[in-house]
Amino acid sequence: MSNLDANAGDVIPAPRYFAVTALTYAMFFMFAMTTDAVGEIIKIAKGDMNLSNTQASAFHWATMTAIALSGILFGYFADKFGRKKTIIAGLGLYGLASASFFLGTSFQLYFSLLFVSGLAIGIFKTAALALISDITTSTEEHTRTMNALEGFFGIGAIVGPLLVISLHARGISWTYLYLFAAALCFVMIVWAAFTSYPETKKSTEEPVNLWKSFALMSNKYAMGFSMAIALYVAAEVSIFVWLPSYLEGYTGTQIATWMATYAVMVFFVFRALGRFLGIWILKHFKWTTVMMVFSGIIFACFAASAFFGQTIAAFLMPLSGLFMSMMYPTLNSKGISCFPKTKHGAVAGLILFFTAVSAAAIAPLMGFVADSFGGDMRYGFILATVLAGLLFIGMIYNFMRDPAASALKQANITEYNL
Repeated sequence: MSNLDANAGDVIPAPRYFAVTALTYAMFFMFAMTTDAVGEIIKIAKGDMNLSNTQASAFHWATMTAIALSGILFGYFADKFGRKKTIIAGLGLYGLASASFFLGTSFQLYFSLLFVSGLAIGIFKTAALALISDITTSTEEHTRTMNALEGFFGIGAIVGPLLVISLHARGISWTYLYLFAAALCFVMIVWAAFTSYPETKKSTEEPVNLWKSFALMSNKYAMGFSMAIALYVAAEVSIFVWLPSYLEGYTGTQIATWMATYAVMVFFVFRALGRFLGIWILKHFKWTTVMMVFSGIIFACFAASAFFGQTIAAFLMPLSGLFMSMMYPTLNSKGISCFPKTKHGAVAGLILFFTAVSAAAIAPLMGFVADSFGGDMRYGFILATVLAGLLFIGMIYNFMRDPAASALKQANITEYNL
């Protein structure tokens, strides 16, 4: 099955690819369960394995570093070998790493497996992101589909930590979360193997290789969107990594204390709801306007939380998830859509590289800043506020100048025949 008719060149309607779309949503749900459960896993592993904070933080940065390397080194695989083969290969490696958590209980084993799983995520995630362009019919639909995709990621980010908490409460090891992920991988590999994928459009003019991926760093669209996403990710990660520390020991009114206790979970819920809501919002409002307004609200939430204390933070930081929700998938979609489909895997890999580097770097950087001021995490969130402010400035520029408008308009003509 091809997304382009051989004779007329017409785009096949996206509903023809319902099974492929559902599988892509399922992949994002599955790996979000493990990556976004890392906070709960660290909390348990520190006690079980007698780890220091520095050692335990490796559970987070090992995966993020590997995703970054995989995105930049293997992102072009989806363009060179096709989306289907690359997805199956990535899922196979991820499933193998997940199942291997039962080979032992050492820190070194877990670190190695988390690194391998990060490489696998980078492989199948870039292929899945490239696939979105093959199952949508315009850059606008691409953006709405990306928001839905990240919505399922958001649901997985809620389910994963809840599973870890539930397992631990019953005296069951958190590693069973990875056994569940391995089982899901097996199901999805079989599902993918027997599902017809759109044919990957290939170019006869340019070879697809690693050098082409690195060459994208000189492109203003690739780097502009990558930098914007890196700033966004820094703000997002600061919440689910450090907000519990900032709110630790807080007592206030009953509702404020409850919000402080469950702040990260409420943030994840708002983030998931907002991404599905984004499908409607982006259908009725210009994306540049939405990005500017929402980034401004995010900046305001961070600034108020950093400078006015824990009570404000207990409410505004979780609420910011509703406005953060549309930032990443929309910027990701627009960045990818500025390029021909033949480069979507490589572009997705480059953006994923900066996403993961930002996610890996911000947590220790905020910790260092807080330690420099006597361990007060408020100073860490002042740093996060500065980064959120830079994102807002970038989105104001994007609204006023709309630098990607011509590239996106051209893509609708050349890539989607509109």
